[in-house]
Amino acid sequence: MVDPLWWMVAAIGVGTFIWRGAFLVFGHGLKMPDLVRRGLSYVPPAVFAALVLPGLVQWQGDGSVDAPRLLAGLVAGGVAWKTRATLPTLILGMIALWSLRALLPA
Repeated sequence: MVDPLWWMVAAIGVGTFIWRGAFLVFGHGLKMPDLVRRGLSYVPPAVFAALVLPGLVQWQGDGSVDAPRLLAGLVAGGVAWKTRATLPTLILGMIALWSLRALLPA
């Protein structure tokens, strides 16, 4: 016999899938005001910042910021801004991180 909890998890999963999928299937017919459309253009940068910044600004046990990580993130951000390419951003960001970790005291 299947635990009723699994039926609840499955029902919530199907409901979420239908709710989000409905906007993909039927959303082309929705007319949004220009103010909403302009506001939605800020969602991707805000989500990206919310995902990336906590990883860059990590606090050490003594209350200081992890300087090599933050500086390497700034280097990667500069490379991404200049090149608009993912691979050079990843490569140069990781080289900067490893170099700074080797050079700066922990």
